[in-house]
Amino acid sequence: MSLADKVLAVNNDLPIRTDAPVHSGKVRSVYWLTEADSKRLIKEKGYNVAEDTALAIMVISDRISAFDCIWKGEGGLKGVPGKGAALNAISNHWFKLFKEKGLADSHILDIPHPFVWIVQKAKPVMIEAICRQYITGSMWRSYSKGERDFCGIELPEGLQKDSKLPKLLQTPSTKGILKGIPDVPEADDVNITRKNIVDNFEAFNFKSTDDIALYEKLLTEGFNVISDALAEIDQVFVDTKFEFGYVKDKAGNEKLIYMDEVGTPDSSRIWDASEYQKGNIVENSKEGFRQFLLNHFPDPDVLLNKERMVEREALAKNNELPESALMAISDTYTAIAEKITKSKIVISDNPKQEVIDILRDEYQLVD
Repeated sequence: MSLADKVLAVNNDLPIRTDAPVHSGKVRSVYWLTEADSKRLIKEKGYNVAEDTALAIMVISDRISAFDCIWKGEGGLKGVPGKGAALNAISNHWFKLFKEKGLADSHILDIPHPFVWIVQKAKPVMIEAICRQYITGSMWRSYSKGERDFCGIELPEGLQKDSKLPKLLQTPSTKGILKGIPDVPEADDVNITRKNIVDNFEAFNFKSTDDIALYEKLLTEGFNVISDALAEIDQVFVDTKFEFGYVKDKAGNEKLIYMDEVGTPDSSRIWDASEYQKGNIVENSKEGFRQFLLNHFPDPDVLLNKERMVEREALAKNNELPESALMAISDTYTAIAEKITKSKIVISDNPKQEVIDILRDEYQLVD
């Protein structure tokens, strides 16, 4: 069996019973269950949700996205072995820890397989909630050019690249294109201030201004829980992205929850702490792959300049990366997942068939 066979690259063609089109993002595909199947599972499995809640099967893939493009390797390698299982395992670990610490629930109701979540429909808060503990990446690039105002927060002079910030910063941006909000450009992923959110809380899907303070609290607490746990395994939690949404429990109470993924190498930067103390940056996240791409192609501006997106997409489509580059990121993802969860990441021989079998035999969701 070839390495390519062990990669789940296409995850939007599973025979899961659904009345709606399959929604595919860069990494995950979402299958909304029929109303009858949602109600049946809620009853059979005793999920703590309102009985009319819509449920979905969320299937992760091993695809690798960077700079808003999907990349592939030589030999038909259309993803990174072990990546999907590693991402889900890390998120599962942090979501469970958040619940144990009394922070908030997540959208996940059940985990039938390492590649699969059963999730409840949530009304998303339209904010990419970003927390930063160190100045690096895009923030450093802007700071080094003289910018000092980030999302309404004034940074002091004299900060050094990759240094710890004076305090944990929340630098939110828009999730999707939001229209008609004063002082907020109608574009995806635009930096916003706390004042923008407070003045237009309903446009961001908050129920009340009190919930803005709750989201900020959950953001800080969630970051600190992960940061403390990573410190115990000699890792530095640099920055991360959280997403939130509203759901109803069995009693009909509305609550704010964590959703999407948390604390993963895809949504965060994680550095080796021992190396950092020596002045070296060793990435245990997707950032290492991004750096590889910037060095691999002769014109890195194609990857960094949003106005050259057409060229960038052609670059991703027309180039097969060395197998060694994808295996290096595989090693990074599986190693950090195994450190965090203290469990082995098993690379399946045929992940797609495993998923189909479990959803058919144990959940009756495949005809």
